[in-house]
Amino acid sequence: MRRGNKERGESLKKELGLFDIFCIASGAMISSGLFILPGLAYAKTGPAVVVAYFVASLLVIPAMLSKAELATAMPKAGGTYFYIDRSMGPAMGTIGGFAAWFSLAFKSAFALLGIGAFALLLNPGLTEIQIKLVAVAFCIIFTIVNLIGVKHTGKIQIILVVGLLALLAFYIITGVFHVELSRFTPFAPFGLSSIFATAGFVFISYAGLTKVCSVAEECKDPGRTLPLGMFLAWAVVSLLYAMVIFVTVGLVEPTQLQNSLTPISLGAGVFMGNIGVAIMAIAAILAFVSTANAGLLAASRNPMAMGKDDLLPRFFCKGFKIWHAWTSHNLYLCLYDFRHFIS
Repeated sequence: MRRGNKERGESLKKELGLFDIFCIASGAMISSGLFILPGLAYAKTGPAVVVAYFVASLLVIPAMLSKAELATAMPKAGGTYFYIDRSMGPAMGTIGGFAAWFSLAFKSAFALLGIGAFALLLNPGLTEIQIKLVAVAFCIIFTIVNLIGVKHTGKIQIILVVGLLALLAFYIITGVFHVELSRFTPFAPFGLSSIFATAGFVFISYAGLTKVCSVAEECKDPGRTLPLGMFLAWAVVSLLYAMVIFVTVGLVEPTQLQNSLTPISLGAGVFMGNIGVAIMAIAAILAFVSTANAGLLAASRNPMAMGKDDLLPRFFCKGFKIWHAWTSHNLYLCLYDFRHFIS
């Protein structure tokens, strides 16, 4: 029996409800897949890019159902790592844990840089080093928030996602009256095969959906909240993607759209001018911020779970416990853990 198994008996606080799960899963999905990829996807498919996003949303359903089943059967921190470790052993668990951590780390790093990149639309005078400093600053802020507690991270995620959904709903409702249906003809100029090829290209837009399973141990009633939260996030974001891209295709000239890395801001500029560009730049920043916040939250649970199972140095889980004890004002427990940490 592993020395880390004893640690598994100490569960984390269950502080995440249904709305928290929905916002974490939704926020992890809405980022580059909506604010950067549509223009590149349009160049490959034409107006049928709307269908390509719908097909991609269907392709993620098996992964969503599988992870929901695993997370409700084994609601433990670590998500993918924990399932692989318990089913295939520590060797494969180590590989899976590092792979999951790296994927989330890279996704979060991309989102953090995206914050600075879209800040250029608000302040074109930003330099490359200033963009990187913005990314570093947000990384430090989210790390501190995650250290304080998952409850605070969930509250921040709710604020970010609600604000983002409100801005996107505003874009859809106001922009749909300016849509020119003639821009949808021909609908699939590159043939039916281009739709499925593009669906694979934009599939990454839904990749963040299942990352919420990494915090299953901190969910209230995970048997209900996790699968329901994931399903609601999938349904809302899939519909949102389709509607936003439909409006964008109907607003922007094809020659402009297929060469744009800021297609949503470009669409808002058509009927709202520079104010619309600024509003959608703010929405993009909120999207990248929410993705980075959710990514850091989920990524941190992999090394913590591996530390509990002695697959990483034990300070990965000890450090978490020390901070938790300090924030709970339990000085004795904090000093006790610190003494064992340095021994």
